[in-house]
Amino acid sequence: MKISSAEFIISNSDVSKCPKDVLPEYAFIGRSNVGKSSLINMLTDRKSLAKTSGRPGKTQLINHFLINKNWFLVDLPGYGYARVSKSTKKVFQKFITAYFAKRTQLVSAFVLVDCRHEPQKIDLEFMQWLGEHQVPFSIIFTKCDKLSKNKLPVQIELYTKEMLKYWEEMPNYFLTSSSSSLGKEELLTYIAEVNEQLKDRK
Repeated sequence: MKISSAEFIISNSDVSKCPKDVLPEYAFIGRSNVGKSSLINMLTDRKSLAKTSGRPGKTQLINHFLINKNWFLVDLPGYGYARVSKSTKKVFQKFITAYFAKRTQLVSAFVLVDCRHEPQKIDLEFMQWLGEHQVPFSIIFTKCDKLSKNKLPVQIELYTKEMLKYWEEMPNYFLTSSSSSLGKEELLTYIAEVNEQLKDRK
């Protein structure tokens, strides 16, 4: 898939105010220092579509971007290490939960995980929550260029072993790097294929 257009549509914290279109949506979410904004900019070939910042937790609203006029990329607030108050985190959690519970246009979530770290409890628990609520998701391992060719497979195997403690099989996953564009073609091809399948079902 080639992305010919990517435009910001709306930011809000109220799911009822999300776009009324019936276009498929793909939601990107992860810990607040995982490189989500950089990944979105890499995927869309736009240097500043999503706001990047040296301060984790920059995304604080549900952000809808219309891609190629036929699907939405949804940028959700990060969880975990954002430098915000506990009360603000509760607000985040409330509308993130509402988004996944109520947004019928959602086709799949992409859970971003920093490949350099061992499996984190907060990521595992969030994916468990998605599974329990029957929300389809894939894992996106970010910053894969930061590991050597020998170390990366070791980290992925470590994560796979941890996931298989709770899941019958390893969820679909992608290896990415925002700086080298690793995984870009695979990820966009996957979205394009899912969109085609959705058309065939109509």
